[in-house]
Amino acid sequence: MLTLLVPLLLVASGCQAAVLPKEPQSRVVNGEDAVPYSWPWQISLQYERDGTFRHTCGGTLIAPGWVMTAAHCISSTLTYEVVLGEYDMSTAEGPEQRIPVASSDIFVHPKWRSSCVACGNDIALMKLRHNAVLNNQVQTGQLPPAGTILPDGYPCYLSGWGRLSTGGPLPDRLQEALMPVVDYEHCTQPDWWGSLAIRTTMICAGGAEKAGCNGDSGGPLNCQADDGHWEVHGIASFVSGLGCDTPKKPTVFTRVSAFEDWIAETIKNNS
Repeated sequence: MLTLLVPLLLVASGCQAAVLPKEPQSRVVNGEDAVPYSWPWQISLQYERDGTFRHTCGGTLIAPGWVMTAAHCISSTLTYEVVLGEYDMSTAEGPEQRIPVASSDIFVHPKWRSSCVACGNDIALMKLRHNAVLNNQVQTGQLPPAGTILPDGYPCYLSGWGRLSTGGPLPDRLQEALMPVVDYEHCTQPDWWGSLAIRTTMICAGGAEKAGCNGDSGGPLNCQADDGHWEVHGIASFVSGLGCDTPKKPTVFTRVSAFEDWIAETIKNNS
């Protein structure tokens, strides 16, 4: 872990709490209610406790039978299901699809180390028990071309059900926040995250006003390509242990374009 500033993972209660400085809980800080089903690849990863499934992380439906999320969202002791077509968690709206995931069908990146968040590789894939039914509310997210690196200031959106402020309440409705990219050169400056915390396989985005927070982990950083289609460039990973919206400590994401070979190989070998 970092010696000066410990990253805070963006999970809600239910997994990997032992590696954090305090109980991990968070959401989109200073976001706003998303237009219903405007991010149709967004999923809610839920774990079972006392007979009830509870939200812990976000994720992205990348194929009808596959979900991409953060490795730190996964615990070998928990039972998971994926909820697609979700918007308002306080009510059953109709489009929801609940699909279980077998523990043997969860694939964490082999180089992920829960004791070293800043080492990167915070990515996992989950094979669903059966394919999702695609419709207007449930669609697959498109990944960017391998190796793509977005320039500083590129406008992207984080979506999720993370906390509305550090230690604050969890929202019922899906939130979204504009999160401009902070390039590697800026994010690794000594008074920002610094070079020890940020790898080239990560993306920094957002800032003091808008950030990811607990419960957003694993969720997508959505960025619009030049031709108008949306791509999922990031997987929400961690924020500063000093707070979700700490100045010069933007939200850190796993850069999806750095892992496309592993994604393709994992799906091919387990389909």
